[in-house]
Amino acid sequence: MTTLATYLGLFAAALGAASILPMQSEPILVALLLLGEQPAWALVAVASLGNTLGSCLNWLLGRWVEHYRDRKWFPVPRDKLARAEGWYHRWGRWSLLMSWAPIVGDPLTVIAGVLREPFWSFLCLVAIAKTGRYVALALITIGFT
Repeated sequence: MTTLATYLGLFAAALGAASILPMQSEPILVALLLLGEQPAWALVAVASLGNTLGSCLNWLLGRWVEHYRDRKWFPVPRDKLARAEGWYHRWGRWSLLMSWAPIVGDPLTVIAGVLREPFWSFLCLVAIAKTGRYVALALITIGFT
């Protein structure tokens, strides 16, 4: 596989993994790290960029879908949305540091958009969380040397 195709594939997997689709990018990153054909820092950077961009798309989705919260077809029942909003208000923007976590991380980035978290604070916190996860995974995979 060419280097460009490797990076594009990893980027696409990381972007998709940040969406509400059931995808994972970690196995791909681990496999590429074990192959050792590309520098670990470059793989981590590409995965982090893709995953962070995917979360930004979730934030945009939250901003857009919020306008339709009173419609009958709205995908989240009012009580669940109110519960998520309450949780986000309780923990605030710092909860975005958990955006790397399975199950709760992706919906959290959508809720941040619904609740109009300023984009730059959102981007900084999510980028720290996503990059931190990939750095930790790379260190575990290839060792701390």
